[in-house]
Amino acid sequence: MGHEILIVDDEPDIRLLIEGILSDEGYETRLAGDADSAISAFRERRPSLVILDVWLQGSRLDGLGILNVFHKEEPSVPVVMISGHGTIETAVAALQHGAYDFIEKPFQSDRLLVVVRRALEASRLARENAELRLRAGSEAMLDGRSAAIVAVRNQIDRVAPTGSRVLISGAAGAGKEVAARMIHASSRRAEGPFIVLNCATLAPGRFEEELFGIEGTEDGAGRRTGVLERAHGGTLVLDEVSDMPLETQGKIVRALQDQTFERLGGSRRVKVDVRVLATTNRDLQAEISAGRFREDLYYRLAVVPLRVPGLRERREDIPDLARLFLRRAAENAGLPLRELSGDAIAALQNYEWPGNVRELRNLMERLLIMMPGNGTDPIRADMLPSGVGDGAPALLKFDSDEDVMGLPLREARDLFETQYLQAQLLRFGCNISRTAGFVGMERSALHRKLKQLGVTSEDRNPA
Repeated sequence: MGHEILIVDDEPDIRLLIEGILSDEGYETRLAGDADSAISAFRERRPSLVILDVWLQGSRLDGLGILNVFHKEEPSVPVVMISGHGTIETAVAALQHGAYDFIEKPFQSDRLLVVVRRALEASRLARENAELRLRAGSEAMLDGRSAAIVAVRNQIDRVAPTGSRVLISGAAGAGKEVAARMIHASSRRAEGPFIVLNCATLAPGRFEEELFGIEGTEDGAGRRTGVLERAHGGTLVLDEVSDMPLETQGKIVRALQDQTFERLGGSRRVKVDVRVLATTNRDLQAEISAGRFREDLYYRLAVVPLRVPGLRERREDIPDLARLFLRRAAENAGLPLRELSGDAIAALQNYEWPGNVRELRNLMERLLIMMPGNGTDPIRADMLPSGVGDGAPALLKFDSDEDVMGLPLREARDLFETQYLQAQLLRFGCNISRTAGFVGMERSALHRKLKQLGVTSEDRNPA
């Protein structure tokens, strides 16, 4: 979406002049001629930037007074001060009160546009840095080459530019917030804020305060901005939305419909332009039937449903993901990179991953830091935690003295081939074609061999 700029000047000709300059560059504008109308416009909908005259004839507050109100309520909105009676002292005072820059009248249009562009860019960078500090370590992409995850990325590519609301479902740790970030990054709001409200961790009594904010007093004391307002021009993610209290669900339905709301303790409706994405690890239809989720809210959120598959549904991605997380952990910790042995990879692929991608990432970091031995030794299956290593196929735990030496050659060979092919099928997500290519057999020959050995996994992909 385009940037909206609030122009505050007591001279109509100046307001119209600045409006024309900015409109020609594609900016949206709103106009105010005194303190009361400027503060009212600012509170009704947060602008991207304010151009504010220092001297406002007949106004209750001068420009510096208005700047103080704006800076107290929303310090992230940049303010450019202008004046036809400027002095060094006035400029210094404006900057000390939080203004981004000061321009003297009369000004060149090119100079004004340069300052506006710089102020907007500085605001964007400050917002991105704050978000990165808050959510350090968050993944930026749904990595993997499996058909399941490729299909999700294709859906994201289609829905991201549309502006439609998206309900993202999936198990905990599968990457629902990552999908939301990808939607935001590929949308027309990519330069706007990306705000996440975690409904699962928020106390029920604080939901409305966090969503809508608090009005406070007329001079701005005690006023607090809610996430709906902070997300203006960008994206708000309602993370694990099924944990939102029913009463709050009813209030947000209207906010989604009208894109307006009232702060707690206030009577003025605040207008915002926000794209809302929601995530859930529960079946919301079942929650509706149980009376725990509003049906009207569900249909407003689920304009486009998107499901992120769990890690067990895309086991073929596990080797690449594990190596990726090991590499990142090594870079962050300043440690040498360790490789994963074939038996460790097979064990990882056989594990059920209740914590999904998040659990895999945490395990790789822990292994890199805590594993004994030479830092260049590969990580083997017997080094994995018992719950993970126990899932290794029988081949990986082969005891030659007990299992093989008492068998005739043919039976020993059949046993080895059975366990070897089971491990390779698991490694390639039960994909016959990829398994045949790796083991060096024709696809039809592999089919015959599996039938001969009695390997008949129900999960085997016939493709």
